[in-house]
Amino acid sequence: MIAADRFVVEKNSLKLTSPESLKGVYECAIGNFGVPQYGGTLVGTVVYPKANQKACKGFDEVDISFKSRPGGLPTFVLADRGDCYFTLKAWNAQKGGAAAILVADDKDEPLITMDTPEEENADATYLQNITIPSALISKALGDSIKKALSDGGMVNMNLDWTESLPHPDERVEYEFWTNSNDECGPKCDSQIEFVKSFKGAAQILEQKGYTQFTPHYITWYCPEAFILSKQCKSQCINHGRYCAPDPEQDFSKGYDGKDVVVQNLRQACFYKVASESKKPWLWWDYVTDFSIRCPMKDKKYSKECADQVIQSLGVDLKKIDKCIGDPEADVENEVLKAEQDTQIGKGSRGDVTILPTLVINNRQYRGKLDKGAVLKAICAGFEETTEPAICLSGDVETNECLENNGGCWQDKAANLTACKDTFRGRVCECPLVQGVKFVGDGYTRCEASGSLRCEINNGGCWKKTQDGRTFSACVEDHLQGCKCPPGFKGDGVNSCEDVDECKDKLACQCPECKCKNTWGSYDCSCGGGLLYMQEHDICISKAANTNYSWSFVWIVILGLAAASVAGYALYKYRIRRYMDSEIRAIMAQYMPLDSQADIPVHHAPRGDI
Repeated sequence: MIAADRFVVEKNSLKLTSPESLKGVYECAIGNFGVPQYGGTLVGTVVYPKANQKACKGFDEVDISFKSRPGGLPTFVLADRGDCYFTLKAWNAQKGGAAAILVADDKDEPLITMDTPEEENADATYLQNITIPSALISKALGDSIKKALSDGGMVNMNLDWTESLPHPDERVEYEFWTNSNDECGPKCDSQIEFVKSFKGAAQILEQKGYTQFTPHYITWYCPEAFILSKQCKSQCINHGRYCAPDPEQDFSKGYDGKDVVVQNLRQACFYKVASESKKPWLWWDYVTDFSIRCPMKDKKYSKECADQVIQSLGVDLKKIDKCIGDPEADVENEVLKAEQDTQIGKGSRGDVTILPTLVINNRQYRGKLDKGAVLKAICAGFEETTEPAICLSGDVETNECLENNGGCWQDKAANLTACKDTFRGRVCECPLVQGVKFVGDGYTRCEASGSLRCEINNGGCWKKTQDGRTFSACVEDHLQGCKCPPGFKGDGVNSCEDVDECKDKLACQCPECKCKNTWGSYDCSCGGGLLYMQEHDICISKAANTNYSWSFVWIVILGLAAASVAGYALYKYRIRRYMDSEIRAIMAQYMPLDSQADIPVHHAPRGDI
């Protein structure tokens, strides 16, 4: 039993800003052609033409133009569904000068995805030239807009793609469902042209770790009852497990579907082996070179030609052959089995049933398969402020910091700004400069903080040099803030003014003092031969000061002399006492003294010597 396909309609929002009765946010379905402005917005005014309301013919035939006048808003054409392809409606609107097309459904039903025609006679030339975004809106919304316009109202609209793709972190994961078949007409041609043109950007993003890319290939299985049929044998490998349509849709000539399956498997195995050697981006080189060197039209769509390309890229051919295995064996192939399982949609991504299909951050891309359009979509998948430089180039987005600095804080003198350009717009975020972090709201204020803050534009504080002296309001041991140095007053940021200590009577105020203000300080002197003592803020006589000094010297000399005499007397007294005690001790050993008691005499016992 085969489960029904699950197709997910990718949507974005549109916002009506006038008239008052229609103000609000509505859903619309993104068309699978043209160039949706992923990550951006588009503002315009809606027009419902009086003629050619289904937009199935050129508007020049009914003498209608949608080109905006200088200074005017872009025009969004509202067209009715029916009678011709969605793509033709978009092409006619674009030729008429419209900036976008809205197609109103003709019945009440869930929104669908407007796709390109599958018919072989579809004009591929105009399909690839559609560049305006397109969206399908509900019948109810279309009717409401038409009524407002018929009542003479002006309908202003904002098409918003900023949240059309998830953007959770600094890496984008995307997958490309493709085919090695180069004989399937315009769609195959567009696939290989996209691979060739996008290869450079894809490899840069992959090599620097900004993206994780995975190629995929669609196969189907042959019903068991028909496994031995001629059709299944020519279109399938591994006993009917993995099949692809015949490239020429003719079983009697050219290559078979199984040839396509094998080459698809070889490309998938190449990616697997290259990834194991930490070079997954080589897949882009292999697919590009194979399409150039081994086309079906030159009868070179073969293993031999593919092997030459593989060897030229330095990838292990034996590992790839082992990965491919035996296509004739009645066994499962690990790689193709995983591809079939991955075709089934999960989460926000529907089943993959159409080639080519691009999935970005698990959300199916809608629009033209074009380098610029796809790069915009990938850039929309990065978390804001983490986008790589390629996403901020002028070809991809507009730098909003170039106009009025994005409304953010700026120090023109130091060439510092809080405006940070992003793919979606801009953010006002205080910068980090040479290890010094600026703090503030990012809009009106950013101040340097930390121990090295004075090294960057003097910490945003006042600083001035005059008369050979420099003063600064940035204090090194303060983590932030500015303070005017002593001798100055002010906010410390924009200005610090010299304090006039003389006029404000802050110093040099003694009766004999003469005060003269200087920049950042003052000079104080005394008249009449007097000497100024700053610590006491007084003037004293120079003579008195000399007498005072000599008196102090004499006092010191006399003090030292007195101390010397007293020390000598003490020394004499102590030496005399010591000599007396020594003499008394010696004499006591030889004669009794009057002051000593009788000392007993001991006689040696007989026999002693």
